[in-house]
Amino acid sequence: MAQQYEHIPVLAGECISGLSIKRGGVYIDGTIGGAGHALLMLERLAGEGAALIGIDRDETAVTVASERLKERNTALGGNVRCEVINSNFVNIDNICNELGISLVDGVLLDLGVSSNQLDETGRGFSYRRGSVLDMRMDRNAKLTAADIVNRYPERELADILKNFGEERWAARIAKFIVESRAKKPIHTSDELVGIILAAIPKGARRDGPHPARRTFMALRIAVNNELGLLAETINKIAKLLKPGGRVCIISFHSLEDRIVKNTINELAADCICPKDLPICVCGRGAILKKVTRKPVLPSEDEQMQNPRARSAKLRVAEKTSGKTHEKY
Repeated sequence: MAQQYEHIPVLAGECISGLSIKRGGVYIDGTIGGAGHALLMLERLAGEGAALIGIDRDETAVTVASERLKERNTALGGNVRCEVINSNFVNIDNICNELGISLVDGVLLDLGVSSNQLDETGRGFSYRRGSVLDMRMDRNAKLTAADIVNRYPERELADILKNFGEERWAARIAKFIVESRAKKPIHTSDELVGIILAAIPKGARRDGPHPARRTFMALRIAVNNELGLLAETINKIAKLLKPGGRVCIISFHSLEDRIVKNTINELAADCICPKDLPICVCGRGAILKKVTRKPVLPSEDEQMQNPRARSAKLRVAEKTSGKTHEKY
């Protein structure tokens, strides 16, 4: 199974540098996938008290990552505590509490869908491979892409495509979907791609990425509530980090990056008082400081070798050692 579940870590060197890994530290990969980043983290962790915790919603990823970390940890001497948990990264605080971990030295979140999920038939993530419309990262979740496509009102469908996919033709695609499903349910990704191609005028799909890309991305985000949990998770990470601990977050589209950027900016602010107050009364100091003022982008070489890295953006922040907000 592990051999079939490949994972090419995006911005690998930049992430390892951004985390500034300490020997004997405690680190979390909140989206461990095939353990591509985690294995690189493990290499630098060996030391007394070292721990590497992985989290993923995908049961297959958890199994594969566990096998790979165990094998590599044994080869390195087996002195790093490795745990891989099947859960959502928004539960990071509860997971740490259950594992007896109070503070951590670093956290990595890679928000992209893994190559394995895109390539695996039966998951419905990719518009290039015919399969059932599923798109659940957690296969125990109830809502699927087929549910949204076949049951949601036209207006709600259009809002999902516009807000989560930034799709210019959202209203027209939603209209075509509703008209098509009135004749027969839409079960497969191929069927949905055909509807999208029919909805978008030929001239508008002549250039640029695949016409179905934005719709599929929007459905995936809606199915997995990806954006709704992100800001909450970043706030929890800020609470878990030791002073000097770092968080690295890789996003793959503007909506994700905007949430990451804005949340880090809020946590890096010295004062949260209303602007019309003449003096500060909140008594707050910055919780995080920005290590990267602008997002780090993959090199041209990496983009050529791994086309799925082209839209990746990495932001890094560090926990301050000063006064923090009372909720922390």
